[in-house]
Amino acid sequence: MSFKYIDLFAGAGGLSEGFIRAGFVPVAHVELEQAACYTLQTRAAYHYLKAAGYYSDYISYLKGDCSRSELYASIPDQLLRSVINNPIGDDFNDSIQASIDKQLSGEKVDLIIGGPPCQAYSLAGRARSANGMKGDQRNYLYIQYAKYLHRYKPKLFVFENVEGLLSAGNGSYLASMNRLFLDSGYNMQVFRVEANNFGVLQNRKRIIIIGWRKDVDFDVPSLEDICVVNNSTVSSVLVDLPAIQAGQGVDRYLTYATTTNNYLEKSLIRSESDNILTQHVARPHTEQDKEIYRIVVDKWNLTKARFNYNDLPERLKTHQNRTSFFDRFKVVAADEPFSQTVVAHIAKDGHYYIHPDIDQNRSLTVREAARLQSFPDDFFFEGVKEGSNRTPALKQIGNAVPPLMAYEIAARIKQLL
Repeated sequence: MSFKYIDLFAGAGGLSEGFIRAGFVPVAHVELEQAACYTLQTRAAYHYLKAAGYYSDYISYLKGDCSRSELYASIPDQLLRSVINNPIGDDFNDSIQASIDKQLSGEKVDLIIGGPPCQAYSLAGRARSANGMKGDQRNYLYIQYAKYLHRYKPKLFVFENVEGLLSAGNGSYLASMNRLFLDSGYNMQVFRVEANNFGVLQNRKRIIIIGWRKDVDFDVPSLEDICVVNNSTVSSVLVDLPAIQAGQGVDRYLTYATTTNNYLEKSLIRSESDNILTQHVARPHTEQDKEIYRIVVDKWNLTKARFNYNDLPERLKTHQNRTSFFDRFKVVAADEPFSQTVVAHIAKDGHYYIHPDIDQNRSLTVREAARLQSFPDDFFFEGVKEGSNRTPALKQIGNAVPPLMAYEIAARIKQLL
């Protein structure tokens, strides 16, 4: 039996990828950002072509042998229309729901997944704009989420957000959310989870709320008890990739430097049968930044100590606010069991994500960041324009739910349905 779901605030589809892997079937993905919608459509093409026995057509796209429009022409229009590029809110809900209803064709929804943008609840976002938080409409997008629960009445919902949701407004937002979901006919349970407990090589603390309709007999899985045994280090997602310098790399087709490893295979990031590497592209850096990167990596290699911005020579200090920026430069340590949290700011600069190999002297590539988030190598991140995707790709990756974590959650939910 297949279970159908709607993905709200879908982003690039990291949460959805995990649910598809666990056997759930997407009805619709609703997302505001146009670039992310192209990513969702490209991934829909991947799943369709692979299931239909035409995986080679998707590989041709990754190699650059056909255009995005040619790829999309090879899949049903209904599949493309399942990705709905609109902001969720009162102005667009009727249109969005009409599109979802067409996709459903009278069938019922079993599950709604997704989480509103997290910047409004995040500790960093609140620190930057403490006074603006109350006026930020993103704080209240859970009200829109509840409207979809009310309309489609799924058995369950899975709501993901940042840990800061627990303390936002001194807990008032979470309390309001709980009351609203109860009034909508749903019980809910809140879990604090860490991505590294799900096999992801990243320190990423998140909140997962599982809700279930009051008339559904559901034994909620204890997500906080999940602990996937993993003895790998961050080097596992870096070691097989070609060494490149700042400003180098290939967006489309590149061969791996070495064979795959146990972690990459077990996590379904890379299979031995595929030899297609894309988006291993490093952003260019100034000579000053590269000089700083060398200092930061050197210190880590020699002392295993993190670098403090204030320890830089005066000639390399460009920021006046040295209190907030003291940890601005940080190496992704290859010998640690997990990296620092990958966030959307990686799209603006790579200073917090310096590659550990001092000879490469650069920040992480799109593919390296995607791997830290546990995205498979055949997952292609799109831009609005074809061939112009590094910045939107990094933003999508930083905002995503790690597919590996999503899968572990989805698999446990499916066992209980």
